[in-house]
Amino acid sequence: MGCGTSKVLPEPTKDVQLDLVKKVEPFSSTKNDVCKHFITEVEHVGPFKAGFPAASQYAHPSPSAPTSGHTEPPSEPPRRARVAKYRAKFDPRVTAKYDIKALIGRGSFSRVVRVEHRATHQPYAIKMIETKYREGREVCESELRVLRRVRHANIIQLVEVFETQERVYMVMELATGGELFDRIIAKGSFTERDATRVLQMVLDGVRYLHALGITHRDLKPENLLYYHPGTDSKIIITDFGLASARKKGDDCLMKTTCGTPEYIAPEVLVRKPYTNSVDMWALGVIAYILLSGTMPFEDDNRTRLYRQILRGKYSYLGEVDLVLKEFGVVGF
Repeated sequence: MGCGTSKVLPEPTKDVQLDLVKKVEPFSSTKNDVCKHFITEVEHVGPFKAGFPAASQYAHPSPSAPTSGHTEPPSEPPRRARVAKYRAKFDPRVTAKYDIKALIGRGSFSRVVRVEHRATHQPYAIKMIETKYREGREVCESELRVLRRVRHANIIQLVEVFETQERVYMVMELATGGELFDRIIAKGSFTERDATRVLQMVLDGVRYLHALGITHRDLKPENLLYYHPGTDSKIIITDFGLASARKKGDDCLMKTTCGTPEYIAPEVLVRKPYTNSVDMWALGVIAYILLSGTMPFEDDNRTRLYRQILRGKYSYLGEVDLVLKEFGVVGF
C-alpha cells in the first residue's frame, strides 16, 4: 500500500518457477504497464542501507513532525492548502465530529490524516480508503474484518467507522513514536536486550491474532509502530490489508500469493498451501534485521532474491564478527 516508483520486474529464468506478488492499486487509464500490479520495492530518499524497503504511510506522524501548536512560517500556507484540500474530501459527518489537522500518509488508494475529536480534543488518526476501486474495497474489508474483532495492547485499535458510497473512514488510535523501521535506521542495529523486548511485544500480538484465526501476512518493520517517542514505548502491529481472518480454530490452508518480497516465506513463493507459520518466517527476518541492521535476503534482481529465499541462503555477522573481519581475523 505504499507509494513511490516501481522497479521493472525481471523475467523469470526458464528453469525457475517464481510467483509474482500482486500489488493493489487503483485503475488507471494511462498507458499499459504490465508490471504495475505487482508489489515492488518503494523508492525512499534517506540514509538507509540499500535494499531496505521504504517506510510505510500508516497512521502516525514522524516523531519530529510539528504539532498543531507549532508555527511553520515558510511552509504554513502550502500545508494549510493541503489540509483544506483533504478536508473537503471528508464526509460532513466526519468533519462535524473531528477536526482535520494534517495529512500524515498516503497509499495507492488511501490517505491517512491526523485529527482531533472536537469535544474531547483527543488526537486520532483517520484512514480514508477509496472503495470505488475493487482493490480498495478488498483491502478495506480485510482490515475491518480484523480490527472489528481484536482488542490487544500491541495491535492498533479501531475506534469507529464512517461509510459512504465511495469511501470508508476508519478512525483509529494515533501512534506518534514512528516506525520500528525508522529506529533501526537511526540505531544501525539493536542490542540483544532491546531486540528481545521488541520481539516479545510483537510475538504477544501475533500469538493473539493466531489464536483468533488471523494471519497478518505482511509483517515487517514498517508495519510495527511505537506508540510514543520514548524508549519505553510499546510496539503496535498495524496494516491488516493483506490479513486472512478465519474462524477461531479454523486450520484451513491459505493459497493467496501476497506479501512484501523480502519477507515472504518460501512456501508462498512456490504456491504451496500455507499456514499462519508464514508470519513466523517474517518475524525471523525482522529479528535478523534488528540484530544486524541488514537484510538476510537482498537483491535488486527479483529472480535472484527469490532464489535466495527458496534456498534459505543467508549469512549473519554479529558486532564481534564484524570487528574481527575488519582486522582480518577469520575462522571463529
